[in-house]
Amino acid sequence: MPKKFIKRYMPDHKVVREHRHLRIFGRLLHDPNLFHLNRRSVAGGFAVGLFFAWVPVPFQMVLAAALAIPLRVNLPISMALVWVSNPLTMPPMFYFAYVLGTWIIGVREKTFHFELTFEWLGSGLHVIWQPFLLGCFVMGVASSLFGYVAIRMLWRLSIVRRLKKKTLLRRSKSQLP
Repeated sequence: MPKKFIKRYMPDHKVVREHRHLRIFGRLLHDPNLFHLNRRSVAGGFAVGLFFAWVPVPFQMVLAAALAIPLRVNLPISMALVWVSNPLTMPPMFYFAYVLGTWIIGVREKTFHFELTFEWLGSGLHVIWQPFLLGCFVMGVASSLFGYVAIRMLWRLSIVRRLKKKTLLRRSKSQLP
């Protein structure tokens, strides 16, 4: 992955440090490694962000930051990738997680009518919570591993292509009369 492409979309580190929900981390956000763009930190940021995208709780960005800081992976990338699960993508993602969980556990899918109320969360969620959370965990780990490996491979491929291009350019310059 070219650094220039990622840098174009990255927020300034000062903006991230002053984010109202991230102030709880205080001076921990002053570690420059949290904002470096290298193969390890970007791939780690992808892994953390994609894992927490599958965690069905509010404030996923804070949780992603809480793990990115001790792992010293790219903080803005890990926080941004949490938004893979947004109000448009959550229903299909979480339904798939529920179906996957039922398949893993070996139980039949139960019919339920979802309502975004505290009453439903208290009474309706207890019917599906085990397969749902298992599916979310499995998908979080799988997408995290896939994201990590894919970014590492893409980054390496980018470096190899750039080196080949430099070598070809050097050879063509040396062959000029």
